[in-house]
Amino acid sequence: MVQILNDSKTDIHVIKTDFGTNEINFVERKGIGHPDTLADNLAEHLSAKYSRYTLEKFGAILHHNFDKLGILGGKSLVKFGSGKMTSPIRVLINGRISDKFGDETIPFREMLSSATYEFISARFGELIPEDMVSITFNISTASSPGHSDKNDKSGSSRNYWFQPRGLNDLPEIHSLFSNDTSIGCGYYPLRSIESYVLMLENDLTLGEFAKKHVWAGTDVKIMGSDIEGKVDITLCVPQISRYVNDIEEYKANIKIIKDYLTEHSQKNLGSKVNFNLNTRDDYERQELYLTATGSSIESGDEGLVGRGNRVNQLITINSPMSMEGASGKNPVYHIGKLYYIAAHQIAKKVYEKFDGLQNEVYLVSNSGRALISPWKTVIKVPKNSNVNQSDVESFVVGCLREIPQITNELVSVNSELVIS
Repeated sequence: MVQILNDSKTDIHVIKTDFGTNEINFVERKGIGHPDTLADNLAEHLSAKYSRYTLEKFGAILHHNFDKLGILGGKSLVKFGSGKMTSPIRVLINGRISDKFGDETIPFREMLSSATYEFISARFGELIPEDMVSITFNISTASSPGHSDKNDKSGSSRNYWFQPRGLNDLPEIHSLFSNDTSIGCGYYPLRSIESYVLMLENDLTLGEFAKKHVWAGTDVKIMGSDIEGKVDITLCVPQISRYVNDIEEYKANIKIIKDYLTEHSQKNLGSKVNFNLNTRDDYERQELYLTATGSSIESGDEGLVGRGNRVNQLITINSPMSMEGASGKNPVYHIGKLYYIAAHQIAKKVYEKFDGLQNEVYLVSNSGRALISPWKTVIKVPKNSNVNQSDVESFVVGCLREIPQITNELVSVNSELVIS
């Protein structure tokens, strides 16, 4: 049983403020086939796989970080009616990992390689065969700063951070504390344009549209603009070349997408939206968004953890966000992951508990402090709300105590907690 360190109370503030009228809103979503999203999702997939393995085998999630992972683009041959990879995509599994537990060596290379092939196959099937995926490991077992070689005689666990001799070398087993000084932020509800952009990308890449139209790729990128109620959206949708026989068929597919967008916006927004689709297409030169795999990862583009969607699966320039790359971080104590997820979860709980109360949540840690007791906790609510601030404070303190539960959600086989 983990003892949750509670050495001091969080400095909590509920602040009533003017949220403004939000005349200008911009939001971006990088789809599930975008290289940056692929890197985020793969890093998280590897972390969950490794976490489950060590939890089941040794009784604890061992120290690891895959949040510097990269996917480097390959090369492809694209023609109407055909298309294939000609040079592999390169996956750089970059980070730190526990490669031993006691006297037992952990076969992490085999485990992570298998999980990588599994992930690529699930996303692309035969479009990217296993022999078109090259994996490079750049793995360290070096400990973080904070230990001295002089401690060797005393058996300091810090010297065994990534090669623990046993469970006693995992300090988080005894008390959960923040590994870093960082800030997590979240808010609820999503703005209208934010909700719509997220829904639209999901419907195009995972919904009935994707199932019905096999030629539609997943490297969909959407930028939404809502200026004083006027909604404009620019997006790109790739087509998979083996399913498109000529330029006329490509154009016909574009019309299918446009018709779908019109119907989709009327159904879900109830207002007119000006869509700009595949704006770089040049029919005369036949410079088109035509791909072998449905993703630009096939042709030199690269994806890196932390360059894409934030924890709420969007890039929200007008709403609280951070550039922290959460994917692949240790799910037990890494503030750069847990506080960002917790902030969004708490904001939603506050909204539901207090009758639709719009709010923003900020959680600030300092390294070594109790995980459930942030250094600063701030909840912003509308100035004109009638909510009792002390009631919100008490409720949020209770929510903070539930932060350790996020770990189980992240490593569960059936987890629906998506962070990119």
